[in-house]
Amino acid sequence: MQLTREGDYGIRSVLYLARQPYKKISFVTEISEEYKIPRSFLAKILQKLVKAKIVRSYRGVKGGFSLARQAKDISVLDVLEAIEGKLAMNICLADKKKCDFSRHCPIHGVWANAQSKVTEVLKKSNFDDLARQKG
Repeated sequence: MQLTREGDYGIRSVLYLARQPYKKISFVTEISEEYKIPRSFLAKILQKLVKAKIVRSYRGVKGGFSLARQAKDISVLDVLEAIEGKLAMNICLADKKKCDFSRHCPIHGVWANAQSKVTEVLKKSNFDDLARQKG
């Protein structure tokens, strides 16, 4: 399993906003320059985060972006699922109907266990904790 650039950029964008909790980021350019993300790509990512109610957008001359809720209430899993969709280590975990072997597959339990552990780690990782870390 590999995180897409879109998922990575979504996490970086929320982290950027979490590190400035009382500031509305005026331009996509700020985040784009900080993390070397193409502006048009970042705009699409931010739209997904707004739709998921992770980021709030403000229109107009004084428009911009901010977190829609407190950083401690936003997990890495929230952001990844807003960008990538529901986490699934394998197709059988996303939809058993798409796998003819899911009922009698010896590896199915391994995938389910791995997904459970990954989900748990991502759910426990919140942006308040991440924003406090140096780096």
